Amino acid sequence: MNPIGFVQREKPDEDVKDRTIISRVILDARFSEGLSGIDEFSHVYIIFWLDKVERTDVATLKRHVFGNPDMPLVGVFATRSPTRPNPIGQTLVELIRREGNVLWVRGLDAYDGTAVLDIKPYPDWERGKWTVVTKYRAPEWLRSINR
Repeated sequence: MNPIGFVQREKPDEDVKDRTIISRVILDARFSEGLSGIDEFSHVYIIFWLDKVERTDVATLKRHVFGNPDMPLVGVFATRSPTRPNPIGQTLVELIRREGNVLWVRGLDAYDGTAVLDIKPYPDWERGKWTVVTKYRAPEWLRSINR
């Protein structure tokens, strides 16, 4: 895979988990035309390479949620842990504005300089029908942290 751009944060040491922060996704200028019409969407998915995350042994496919032994032991694919067999991140962000080859987004949990692999609009659609999930289920441990 080849990156199409990179993440630029106001300050390189910002808390990437602070979803109120606005950051920029700067695409290589040759991809600018591909952003045509993107500013009509309120939200987009940013797909990125987790190259800034320290790699650990991914042979451990089960771990405690948040690394907390009091939380359940679950498989890596049931988490948003950055330590994965393929270090790919995806975040749904609010699109604030577009300026040429730059997208200003709120809520991107990627480090300054992170390689961006792709951008996709939200909501999803197929054959003229939107795919917006309004009824979903989630494990009790996840519901309990959002109370």
